[in-house]
Amino acid sequence: QVQVVESGGGLVQPGDSLRLSCAASGRIFSSYAMGWFRQAPGKEREFVAAITGSGVDTYYRNSVKGRFTISRDNAKNTVYLQMNSLKPEDTAVYLCAASSRAPSIVIGNYDYWGQGTQVTVSS
Repeated sequence: QVQVVESGGGLVQPGDSLRLSCAASGRIFSSYAMGWFRQAPGKEREFVAAITGSGVDTYYRNSVKGRFTISRDNAKNTVYLQMNSLKPEDTAVYLCAASSRAPSIVIGNYDYWGQGTQVTVSS
């Protein structure tokens, strides 16, 4: 069993930055690929970024490439999502998830989910 808890969301203006954190507890953190997803009101949950257990390989949806960076600190059991140059269309609840499989854009491949943290980008 793995528990994940997100933090770091908030209200920012377009062009600002935020860093989300996801703290995990339970079994060996480094054995899990981690992913960030987001869900805006009235829309389906969508993949944002993912990282392998070692942290060597990362994956992003096209619309965030060059603006968002996923990273992890296995010593702290934490994964991060650095979000720069935020846009209003980035507004959503951001959720962290853990997968015992390889990193994936597929929601069903993730075994454990947090409750999410709200990110609102508005002037």
